[in-house]
Amino acid sequence: MRVLVSACLLGASCRYDGSHCLDEGVVDLARRFDFIPACPEQLGGLCTPRPPATITLGEGEGVLDGDSSLLDVEGRDVTGHFLRGAAESLRMVEILGAEAAVLKEASPSCGVNKTNRRRRMVNGSGVTAALLRREGIPVFSESGAVAGLRDLLRGKRKI
Repeated sequence: MRVLVSACLLGASCRYDGSHCLDEGVVDLARRFDFIPACPEQLGGLCTPRPPATITLGEGEGVLDGDSSLLDVEGRDVTGHFLRGAAESLRMVEILGAEAAVLKEASPSCGVNKTNRRRRMVNGSGVTAALLRREGIPVFSESGAVAGLRDLLRGKRKI
């Protein structure tokens, strides 16, 4: 099974500050699944390192609907970059046939259950996670990846 995964979880130094968030559990899953590493923020044209950004209102769904935006700490509107990165991530899923995604929790782009709004962690999805869900792609955080992918595989075997 092909799975889109936040590249930072595999050790790629693509986070806003040039670091990574290597997750050994996700790396272990890479031995059992065909992972497609991606960084939506880089796919959207942002450099690394870059000023951190935050959603201004609501969560990723609101950004997709045009009801919210993203600003970096220097006050620049980076909404277009996040929307482009989400669209490019979806395009990779479609072209490469990914059936799920494992994304970095607490990111304004990849957050699955928590995202960054006005520099605070809140319940909700980041922009990429929201778009993938909207398109019917199962999305899991790094902490829920093992159980989520296992359950997804079990469901496929019943078909």
